[in-house]
Amino acid sequence: MKRKGMALKRNALVAGILTGGLVTGGNAVAEPQQYTIDDEHFTMTFKVMHIGYARVIGMFRDVEGQFVYDPETQTVSDGEVVFQAESVFTNHKERDEHLRGEDFLNVSEHPEIRFEVTGFEMTGESTGKLTGDLSMLGETNPVTLDVVLNKAAEYPIGHGDYTLGLSAHAVIERSDWGMTYGVADDLVGDEVRLQFEFEANRDDGGWF
Repeated sequence: MKRKGMALKRNALVAGILTGGLVTGGNAVAEPQQYTIDDEHFTMTFKVMHIGYARVIGMFRDVEGQFVYDPETQTVSDGEVVFQAESVFTNHKERDEHLRGEDFLNVSEHPEIRFEVTGFEMTGESTGKLTGDLSMLGETNPVTLDVVLNKAAEYPIGHGDYTLGLSAHAVIERSDWGMTYGVADDLVGDEVRLQFEFEANRDDGGWF
């Protein structure tokens, strides 16, 4: 029973950390709070196989987002991340222009890529699964990301806000969104490996 009690206290502490809540007497006191992604400390890379030789690595350089987490219901609500498709960058000008065209992102007709959170489930003391709907090229499909909480604390420099440091990854198939260029002849891989590294700051007056 003693070990069980210690485990419950530890889980409560973790919930408090994940939400930036207060912890008193071993019990988490937390309310739904809003966090805003710090675009200066956000990186999302994608990796796609090129003709079987090596994976091309790219990113989107223009992104914004926020989310609200409720520890009582263990749900994430009002969570959204928006990427400006035109900001795609692979360190090769001609390739980036091709990616912006109709074969891939078709930015003239679909300028935004949007991820809307639908839920979150803790899987460990600092890990969880974040589910959401990814909209791209006029298609929407569910995606699940494996998330790791790296750190949760008041920022030691600069803004000084309570900040979460997070890593996440997922694997998708771009053909699910109708992006099929190069798939049939194995010129460009269908599988896309996504990796997120970012910080999110608790908004001032973040208690709801």
